[in-house]
Amino acid sequence: MPPVGLVAHDHAACVASALAQAETRCAQEGLRMTPVRRRTLEILLESHVAMGAYDVLARLAAEGLGDKPPVAYRALSFLVEHGFAHRIEKLNAFVACSHPGESHEAVFLICRKCHKVGEADLAQPISGEIGQDGFRVERMVIEAEGLCPDCQRLEAA
Repeated sequence: MPPVGLVAHDHAACVASALAQAETRCAQEGLRMTPVRRRTLEILLESHVAMGAYDVLARLAAEGLGDKPPVAYRALSFLVEHGFAHRIEKLNAFVACSHPGESHEAVFLICRKCHKVGEADLAQPISGEIGQDGFRVERMVIEAEGLCPDCQRLEAA
């Protein structure tokens, strides 16, 4: 599923742009984009389907980049921490961010059939203190489940 809000999706440009933004941001902030971190991001960018850590690890291992779980978990943690990827709680999986480097609260649109994940911006971010007891929101993940356009067409056929 292409990122929400785009009529046409140029996936090659999407991947190239995300990688370039990640490389630029790492250079600007003195972060190390190691070969394993870069390849992990490339793997996540190959499709808009969320991937589990062990799926990523299998790809890294096949390419000789490490076969122990900490290899994938460290790379994924780095990518999430710096806004290049998101963790999808419902799927216990990861997806590349469609707005890398931008501060935003995302809504994840998860197809219940094919598990493609789209990302939309929350129109009115919830932050600061809310509720009567003074609860302060620091991080929020909103995940919506439904059918992507492709699966809707298949279901209607």
